[in-house]
Amino acid sequence: MSQKHPVIAVTGSSGAGTSTVKNSFEHIFRREKLNPVVVEGDSFHRYDREAMKKAVADSEKKGGRPISHFGPEANEFDKLEALFKEYGKSGSGKTRLYLHNDEEAAPHKQKAGTFTPWSPIAPGSDMLFYEGLHGGIKSDTADVTKYVDLLVGVVPIVNLEWIQKIHRDMNARGYSVEAVTQTILRRMHDYVHYITPQFSRSHINFQRVPTVDTSNPFIALDIPTLDESFVVIRFRDPKGVDFPYLLSMIHNSFMSRPNSIVVPGGKMGLAIELVLAPLILDLVAKSKRK
Repeated sequence: MSQKHPVIAVTGSSGAGTSTVKNSFEHIFRREKLNPVVVEGDSFHRYDREAMKKAVADSEKKGGRPISHFGPEANEFDKLEALFKEYGKSGSGKTRLYLHNDEEAAPHKQKAGTFTPWSPIAPGSDMLFYEGLHGGIKSDTADVTKYVDLLVGVVPIVNLEWIQKIHRDMNARGYSVEAVTQTILRRMHDYVHYITPQFSRSHINFQRVPTVDTSNPFIALDIPTLDESFVVIRFRDPKGVDFPYLLSMIHNSFMSRPNSIVVPGGKMGLAIELVLAPLILDLVAKSKRK
């Protein structure tokens, strides 16, 4: 880890409220006039969209363990580790973008589902901010956690994650329930071995728990809203956390364990800012003193 050039990583998947987290970080950066380098996790996939389809098909033909975007076969974990390490040392490194759709691809005059060329990070940034699936990844060849100053996990209960994926893939991509189910099953090994363990390495977790019945995600008619959820915030080290202040600022919040506070889902954005803004400002202040 490097106090001179802080690295902040948010690791999480669909359905947890990652967009809420990203918006909250953007509010903090804008309010405090901070200049982050934003790195998207998808930019460290190994294959573009067409190549990934071929790689998945090839792995299924061979009859071995299928590959997925969750695991090491489909990602450049070593390059992600190298970026965090280099940025921590010198505030530099190389990044690229993954172009998800035609709107993102048009300015680059490329096809959707492709990568932009690698380009150097502009000098003068205050921190690196990563948001994606692998901010706390450890594998046989890489360990990015060694270079992360603040690791934030954003994770839903698994049924909520599946509901989110089923609805997104059916409505936005035209998949059937059966096709999405097969994708979930294909990715299960990588999910268990590479996604879930990251949330034991994080400094703080935000876990979204719905208050409606999600017992069968494959027949759910809609996605539970934030107002139909609670968010459990777990601190790895609760020392120094001002729980009375948080409880007074977030209406209807309560403590469930000595290191955990529970807040209404609709207050998730506020809670993120109240919890993380002081930590981010402390990292920046320490970096200025180096």
